[in-house]
Amino acid sequence: MNRRYRKTIIAGNWKMNKTASEAKAFLEELKAQVGRVKWCEVVVCVPFVNIPMARRVLKDCRIAVGAQNVHHEQSGAYTGEVSAEMLKDLGVKYVIIGHSERRQYFGETDALVNRKVHAALNAGLRPIVCVGESLEQREAGITNELVTMQVKAALAGVTVDKVRQIVFAYEPIWAIGTGKTATAEQANEICELIRATIRKIYGARIARAITIQYGGSMNAKNAFELLAQPDVDGGLIGGASLKVPDFTAIVNAANQE
Repeated sequence: MNRRYRKTIIAGNWKMNKTASEAKAFLEELKAQVGRVKWCEVVVCVPFVNIPMARRVLKDCRIAVGAQNVHHEQSGAYTGEVSAEMLKDLGVKYVIIGHSERRQYFGETDALVNRKVHAALNAGLRPIVCVGESLEQREAGITNELVTMQVKAALAGVTVDKVRQIVFAYEPIWAIGTGKTATAEQANEICELIRATIRKIYGARIARAITIQYGGSMNAKNAFELLAQPDVDGGLIGGASLKVPDFTAIVNAANQE
């Protein structure tokens, strides 16, 4: 982390978990633990149906509410979809875009990710853009090329005045839900690569201001080591974000020099 230049962000991705009643109890407990934290931004990316309730519970604390997906159009005949303007109207601040599960199970392409990034930025939301490689791609030695391409594709057409609003999350697909985790050095190496790619497009000043998270099975045990890396500016947390003690421990791990 480097707080001198950029914000540390710990974001929980609940995926398809927790009913509204379960979420309410969880968030009230979480608010008591980290609702006043000042050393990092804490975000909970909840299912669409939980957003209004989450906003009510968290309205008087520092925990921000995020969404897990967004449609690329403002409105129209897209049954079951939710627009960026709808999210903004509910008080959502962040939205995850291009998560590996969206790419794998729902066929989201780099081009579609880019359209969603523009939709989110135009509505005043902060996109958390996910990039990362599969185990086969890592073993083939194409991690750097793949991640660089994903970053460039996500940023296509994004102007200098808007790029600072984007957060990137490096999520090695082989480390999601598998119990495997990239070493701290591996995580930092790719986060550094992402920053270098941004630097080539927008310059050093903007690149060093962009928050880059690690999103591959960060947990209470490995968070401190991962967050100690110079280019790892936070975490996009999956399973550990569903347990108040674990998520609290990760937030507290961000409180280091």
